[in-house]
Amino acid sequence: MLDEIMQIPAYARQFIEKSPAFVLPTGTPYLGMGSSYFSCLAFKYMGVDIYPETAAEYYYYLSGDSRLPMGVLLSQSGKSSETLWCRERFSKYIAVTNDRESPLASYATVENVVELYAGTERFSSSKTYFNTLLALFKGFGLDQAEKIARLSDKMDNYNKQGKELAEKIFDLIQRRNIAGFYITGAGPNVATALQAALILSETTKLGFQGMSLGQYDHGPKETAANSIVIQVVSRGKEYERSKKTREMISAAGAHVFVVEEPDAGELESVLYNIIPFNFLGYYLSELLGVKETFVVGKKITEVK
Repeated sequence: MLDEIMQIPAYARQFIEKSPAFVLPTGTPYLGMGSSYFSCLAFKYMGVDIYPETAAEYYYYLSGDSRLPMGVLLSQSGKSSETLWCRERFSKYIAVTNDRESPLASYATVENVVELYAGTERFSSSKTYFNTLLALFKGFGLDQAEKIARLSDKMDNYNKQGKELAEKIFDLIQRRNIAGFYITGAGPNVATALQAALILSETTKLGFQGMSLGQYDHGPKETAANSIVIQVVSRGKEYERSKKTREMISAAGAHVFVVEEPDAGELESVLYNIIPFNFLGYYLSELLGVKETFVVGKKITEVK
């Protein structure tokens, strides 16, 4: 797991070097599950005109018998069942996947394949989530190639940050009955909070919840006493609200931690803010003695 996380910069460069020019459509559904869905939410909250939905809910509840002209289907494996079902809901679609030979990428109505070039991944999504974000940035004309050129230089710091956070959280778990585990973000970093909660739940087997800062303020803050809250912060419109919420819930007994990349603007912060959580998941699972990431299910969800 640690090796895969450390490979993020190398495979990000591989995507930048190998991926040809492409343009992603706006005004159309973007469908995926888990990490693939979360990545699209980041761009919705950047103001890009797309309609992210979970593939399962779109297939069962939103699409009806209609067949739209174009959609974008995202699946890192290219094998997620619900996303594959949605192929029939579009006359043509663009596939965003890590496997060009997968069922998603090789179907008759696929118009274009955006390959992620993230290599093999056996644990919680790290390289593929990062490269999915890169692909969406590029497809919407917001290429981040120059801004991530020094990503390798930052990895040791992210590693240290994740390890220190894991040790602090483990110590709290050992000493106290923790009321809840929350990760909050605002704007594009709502996606970061959701992805971080997914990673930590998979790796540690603890029930982390990801949500927007505003949603946390509307109820879950009442569980502040003896809870653990990790705020994903960026210098955006809700920066001051994050600070005030942090002060409020700390006074009420919450153990609050902050993950922030101060050198990044709010939009590109979604690339950097997720990386410490990958390290946190690794180190906290080690401290907890968790030996396997996927126990109840498999990495690829295939619904029978």
